[in-house]
Amino acid sequence: MRRRATAAALAAVTTLVAAGCSGVPGSVTPVDEPEFAQELAVPPLAESRVVDGVRTFSLTAQEGTTSFAPATDAGTATETWGFDGAYLGPTLRAERGEKVAVEVTNDLGETTSVHWHGMHLPAAMDGGPHQAVEPGGTWRPAWTIDQPAATLWYHPHPHGQTEEHVYRGLAGMFILDDDASRAADLPSTYGVDDVPVVVQDKVFDDDGQLELSDDGGEPGTLGGTVMTNGTVGAYQEVTTERVRLRLLNGSTARTYSLGFADRQLDLVATDGGLLDAPVRLDEVRLAPGERAEVVVEMAPGETTRLRSSEADLGGVAAPFAMGGNDAFDVLELRAADELAPSPEPAWGPSRHAAGDALHEQDASVTRTFDLDERTINGERMDMGRIDEVATAGATEIWEVRNTIPMPHSFHVHDVQFRVLTIDGEAPPPELAGPKDTVYLEPRRTYRLLMRFDDYTDDRLPYMYHCHMLLHEDEGMMGQFLVVEPGSDAAPGRAGHLAGHAGPDDGADDGHAAHDAGARQVGDGYGPRRAAPTHDHG
Repeated sequence: MRRRATAAALAAVTTLVAAGCSGVPGSVTPVDEPEFAQELAVPPLAESRVVDGVRTFSLTAQEGTTSFAPATDAGTATETWGFDGAYLGPTLRAERGEKVAVEVTNDLGETTSVHWHGMHLPAAMDGGPHQAVEPGGTWRPAWTIDQPAATLWYHPHPHGQTEEHVYRGLAGMFILDDDASRAADLPSTYGVDDVPVVVQDKVFDDDGQLELSDDGGEPGTLGGTVMTNGTVGAYQEVTTERVRLRLLNGSTARTYSLGFADRQLDLVATDGGLLDAPVRLDEVRLAPGERAEVVVEMAPGETTRLRSSEADLGGVAAPFAMGGNDAFDVLELRAADELAPSPEPAWGPSRHAAGDALHEQDASVTRTFDLDERTINGERMDMGRIDEVATAGATEIWEVRNTIPMPHSFHVHDVQFRVLTIDGEAPPPELAGPKDTVYLEPRRTYRLLMRFDDYTDDRLPYMYHCHMLLHEDEGMMGQFLVVEPGSDAAPGRAGHLAGHAGPDDGADDGHAAHDAGARQVGDGYGPRRAAPTHDHG
């Protein structure tokens, strides 16, 4: 895979950003419109085995080749990476309360990692840059699923290399179920009326190989080919009156605004789980890493297309150069002449709802995060520095602001947060659910409410960062600890982390990347910290 470098493009965009040229029409990042003639590839559900009460999955990161015709010439074998295959990976699925483990083997020629995006789990199992898996190595994180039903995902997180590893194809979904989702009136037959849809964009060189642009464009590579689940010009046969699409923006930089030209959709879940009730929308905006579950109603014999309209990027300086002026079809839905009945979307609360709830009045700490070009609070990522320290059981408010007119987003590991306000106003309905990643419109302040439950580690951190992956790789990331009350851990240099790359032998029992003397409360299975008792009657 090669990078294109065009200094003139960087100079042009930089000039436009400085000038604030947001009204230029057209686009310099157009997307090709293919014929929708290929059946959508649906990632298989990952096989698992239960060993001593632990549901155990296995994933192997490997090289392969993939056909992306018609974006490339027929017969072209594009070099790609995938988990258990040439491109993307299987869908992992587990139930709240289950103990799980994943045996991750790296058959690539370079170091990688696997981050469980959106998952609540110990820092040692998180799969960030401190849990590197060397070539030929195996890493076995293990934890207990203890969060609401949701569409999560997994992807590499090696320091400085995340963009390339995800772009090559290393990604997959991780679906969680619970009592509320099992009882819900929602389409639920995987691959039939409950369909994973990983939306990505790519650039191909003249030989049909993947190419990452290095032309100074913001917020990174914006490809002219858009695909779903690795299929270019995909269609999905619909056999029920309603179909549930689990949408994941798996791109490295492009933001989508997904909907249908001829009908509305019901938003039923955001990153971290179900909303309180369905929300009828025309479209939903998804920045890289964000997810949404939507339900679409179909009539017998009709055809419609999931479409990305011009994405509202907020007050960015040059939307025409940042994907904001691009509109294109993504996936065709073809309804059969006869459709099985589907109920109106509806569900009740989980029995865990009271314990999961976040309450603003419980917040004891407020932190401020300013995102600039490639820094957060004026600092670039340093693997040997702890930037923030949170106390287990504490509820906090993080005030996050994108200070410049280019696209940024914000992802926090380990937690699902609630967007309290945007510039002091209530968020729109599509941002009212549980989130772990949020697009930051320039020069607006997002107040995020979160709680740090269950797991402490006074040496090994979680991450927070922009999820525009070029930005992340170039330093737009910080590290935070979650510690026991009374811990003397503090922000600053952490000698035990400097240059840390993970376990020496590439394999362990789930406590990866721990140095001698590290103290961690909870191993993923328990003992667990009791959730604080709230009385908000």
